[in-house]
Amino acid sequence: MYQIALCDDETTELHTMEQMLRSYRGHSINDTLDVRPFESAEALLLAIEQESYAPNLIFLDIYMPGMSGLETAKKLKEMNLSDLIIFLTSSKDHALEAFELNVFHYLVKPISEESLFASLNRALAQFERDCTRYLLFQTDNRLHRVATDDIIYCEAQRKRQCVYLKNGEQLILHMSMTRLYEMLAAHQEFKKVGISYIVNLKHIDRLDTETLQLTNGKKIYLPRGSYKPLSDWYFNHYFGTGREGE
Repeated sequence: MYQIALCDDETTELHTMEQMLRSYRGHSINDTLDVRPFESAEALLLAIEQESYAPNLIFLDIYMPGMSGLETAKKLKEMNLSDLIIFLTSSKDHALEAFELNVFHYLVKPISEESLFASLNRALAQFERDCTRYLLFQTDNRLHRVATDDIIYCEAQRKRQCVYLKNGEQLILHMSMTRLYEMLAAHQEFKKVGISYIVNLKHIDRLDTETLQLTNGKKIYLPRGSYKPLSDWYFNHYFGTGREGE
């Protein structure tokens, strides 16, 4: 299931695009789309920021009253979501600005079913390639699209989880450690250390029988009995040796 956001202030255009997108849902048996229309950029951003709405792809009209598509794309870029955008416009005048915002594609109205489906095919293929490398985290005031390689470690802080990134940023998540580990478990480089930590094996700088040190300088003391499985995971991950899980 792919979450598709469609944002256009023109009701007729919005309805036409929605119908074509829903037609695509029947066009390919492997690609099921959940299309959600928005009549303003403000409504779209509100859903993302306050409802934890996480679209896989955003069709965004450039010319809208109030907040324009370009202004919206700049806000989405701050959340690392700009490469999920396909601009919809009646003019090519803003093609350069769209390129600078790193949006995925640019469709000029009137949009044909053929061009729409071709863009969808490319976007969904790209998403399939990228989905294993990115995670979406919701904090108090925004949605963050984070590359898994950028996560150094996660630490439980009572009912909150703190995700430490290699750029020094810290994301505070209101979820359980169990839920966070479920999100990370598909990526084999993430392993639990005791009850309070999840570490990224790629960011281990030093490992001995008592401690591990991460690339940001963080030192974690290992619980009794955890060195052997952790070292096996580490060597298996990098060298294909060791017996994971012993």
